Amino acid sequence: MAYQAGGQRSVPRPVPEGPEAQAYLQDYAVYLEAVPFPSVVLDHRWDVVLANTAFRSLFREVGPHPTALPGDNFLRFVLFHPDAASVLGDHESSWCLPMLARFASVLERHGHDHGLQAIRREIAQDPIMEAAYRQGLPHWMRAVGEEAVEHDGAVRPLLHPDPRWGATECRIVGETPRTLQDMGYTRLTMVLREAPAPAPRRARRPRRSAGHLSVVPAPEA
Repeated sequence: MAYQAGGQRSVPRPVPEGPEAQAYLQDYAVYLEAVPFPSVVLDHRWDVVLANTAFRSLFREVGPHPTALPGDNFLRFVLFHPDAASVLGDHESSWCLPMLARFASVLERHGHDHGLQAIRREIAQDPIMEAAYRQGLPHWMRAVGEEAVEHDGAVRPLLHPDPRWGATECRIVGETPRTLQDMGYTRLTMVLREAPAPAPRRARRPRRSAGHLSVVPAPEA
């Protein structure tokens, strides 16, 4: 059983066995709920183990999806959900490519992991993402450097559904205590930055329908 702040739900994901580990996760969920910014605990496959109310509020207008909900697997959400760009500003270069780079790095270390292999197959089945993974990602990595793989410290744009935030930025802060590390988990918090001036309520951006990412040259007609 995996826990979410404010409650718990049964999901088909491996979690630490033993009453002490599960009690720690329950208490950590309470702690996470007190954080005012979106905060999430992920396993190495980006499955969401814990998420607070602020995290769920950030994605509250995201539509349904069979496999890519932000509260289930954050990598799949970034790559495959058609509403991802309506929340994650500058979606391609600020979110999609850094997540693909991180995924490629993790896949090198855990190449036999069935969950990661399943995500790799999903990428291969999506022509846009496969082109980004095979063609766009190496070019982008040469341009920005290896540090782009790291999430901690990155400043990335957001389009928050709450008009008090609107179009803003967040700094990704990695703050994983040793107990979570020992469980194989990572905690990321999106520290929201106040916009220079109150932003009007955003219009929903169109769902992803482009035939290619801008980092990958469009195919000739």
